[in-house]
Amino acid sequence: MSQITTHILDTALGQPAEAVPLALYQRSEGNWIELASGVTNDDGRVAGLLNADEKLAAGTYRMHFSTAAYFSALNLTVFYPYVDVVFNLDDSGEHYHIPLLLSPYGYSTYRGS
Repeated sequence: MSQITTHILDTALGQPAEAVPLALYQRSEGNWIELASGVTNDDGRVAGLLNADEKLAAGTYRMHFSTAAYFSALNLTVFYPYVDVVFNLDDSGEHYHIPLLLSPYGYSTYRGS
């Protein structure tokens, strides 16, 4: 399993958010470096965002969810065109799950398992 995983649930519809583009970035010397990207599947997940054996260094990371494409495809007003979730990793190499609970006018996140 990838060290970083994500899942997007559309809380207004009560179902996974399919076809949401996303990208994972690492903060390095004041810049954001893209490490991986993908598009959510019909379960709201991106399989294999990172290689299963890849261990990320301790530091600050950002998951960028491009929500405008998702809401536009549903013919909904795009209030939040994207969501950035910034988080810190330690050097343990343990798994981090970054879920996003999404609706047209709100979102929340937490550290999942």
